[in-house]
Amino acid sequence: MNFIKWLAKKPLKSRASAQSAAAAVQPQQQTQTAGKAIFIELNDNYNYLSSLYEDCSDIVFHHFKIGGITDAFLIFIDEMSDTDMIDQHVLNPLMEGVAESEKGRSIISKSISVCHAKEIATFDQAADEISKGNPVIFVDGDNQAVSLGLAKWPKRNIEEPVAESVVRGPRLGFTEALGVNTSLLRRSIKSPALKMKSLKIGRYTQTEVVVTYIKGVVDPALIDEIISRLQRIDIDGILDSYYVEELIGDNPLTPFPQMLSTERPDVVVGNLLEGRAAVIIDGSPSVLVMPITLFSLIQSPEDYYQTFWAGTFIRWLRYCFFVIALTIPSAYVAILTYHQEMIPTTLLLSVAKSREEIPFPALIEALLMEITFEALREAGLRLPKQVGPAVSIVGALVIGQAAISAGLVSSPMVMVVAFTGIASFTFPRYTLGISIRLLRFPLMFLAGFLGLLGLMLGIITIVIHLCTLRSFGVPYLSSLAPMHKNLVQDVLIRTPLWARSIRPKLTGTVNRRRQAPGLRPKPPQGDGSG
Repeated sequence: MNFIKWLAKKPLKSRASAQSAAAAVQPQQQTQTAGKAIFIELNDNYNYLSSLYEDCSDIVFHHFKIGGITDAFLIFIDEMSDTDMIDQHVLNPLMEGVAESEKGRSIISKSISVCHAKEIATFDQAADEISKGNPVIFVDGDNQAVSLGLAKWPKRNIEEPVAESVVRGPRLGFTEALGVNTSLLRRSIKSPALKMKSLKIGRYTQTEVVVTYIKGVVDPALIDEIISRLQRIDIDGILDSYYVEELIGDNPLTPFPQMLSTERPDVVVGNLLEGRAAVIIDGSPSVLVMPITLFSLIQSPEDYYQTFWAGTFIRWLRYCFFVIALTIPSAYVAILTYHQEMIPTTLLLSVAKSREEIPFPALIEALLMEITFEALREAGLRLPKQVGPAVSIVGALVIGQAAISAGLVSSPMVMVVAFTGIASFTFPRYTLGISIRLLRFPLMFLAGFLGLLGLMLGIITIVIHLCTLRSFGVPYLSSLAPMHKNLVQDVLIRTPLWARSIRPKLTGTVNRRRQAPGLRPKPPQGDGSG
């Protein structure tokens, strides 16, 4: 009986192993056919493409005769090519009278009125152009095809980024279209020194990735390192910029972001002018900027769109709220649990009165409120925009009041959690806010078990970790550690534009001066006449 069961299972295992072997061989087969040259016979090309795009109902093959003599066919993806332009500027001119002496590509080049047309010699080039939405023409008797730049697909309009809104400044934002994003940068930097190097990542998605920088401003070693890391990526597909961010980062285990993700072209342009580089990913509205520091994540583009006094004040306000959002719940738990002597007597009596009926210790109380607050915040993000903010705000008020009335949490704890939530909203970068929210919980555990000693140990651990972090070779705490003159110029304060003549020191000393000295405005000199 056992032998019969074994014999019955054996064909299934053989079939599974065969399927696994076929799946393993499939990428190798694709690699072997990647450089296959186009045939001279039109039927051979059609048969090969038909088998390549088998079970693809959106692929259109259109057969026609050039001048009523030469056989040809056009292949494109439905809804990704401009069919009106194809009919008007490609098919109509080619199907009308053409001299019999002309054949192949010479007929196409002299008949159609399409500026973006190029010759291709292999099927992998043809498949790449077809995937982009460009129609490809194959002509009988010619071993090269012609790709026409007539791609057209739905695109989102250029709008202001919702997550990075400013009171004063440009209202433009990146979209999911790579061409639109590169044109927005070209619109701001009108110099041929703005370079863009393109490469493709993803075995199946073949996502186009563009590395952009300003030649003569950026360190060439930085560009070589970025391209080297991108070329090492071997993955099935890239769906968003975070895929690239996680795969090329220096430290994959840190909770802190190692690249700046932004949807604002002015932020990217400002960083390019400081000697940084950016990576644009097709299909993602978020552009990655590298290298960065911790202070880059706390700065906002609006700091530079108002007076330097206001920019400096708001920047220091963010620094203070950065510390508050990270440590206030833990400090409250530590002081209330182990260090009651630090609380003034009047305040201690008030807190003791509010906690006399609370059944949980301060640590459990803080964890309960923090987890509830994070759940409400996440619910507000996932709900539709019309009801999301209302549900999160009303839910926080109702749940907070109900928890106080039920005697589960005290009023001071609700105030601490609410103040912490407000402090976390002041970060201009959402990714940095997530890091602070994650680190808040281990700090609360340390404070609950070891008091202020545990809180200090946690802070020291975070600082040591930040000192070891690098963003493409740049220390994460630069210009504080190691210390540079930039610490005063654009970290501690927002210096006036006329005083910012030197670029930040990143990976090298390439073209450090970005403006002429002595640009400080002076009052007009009168001639003394009344």
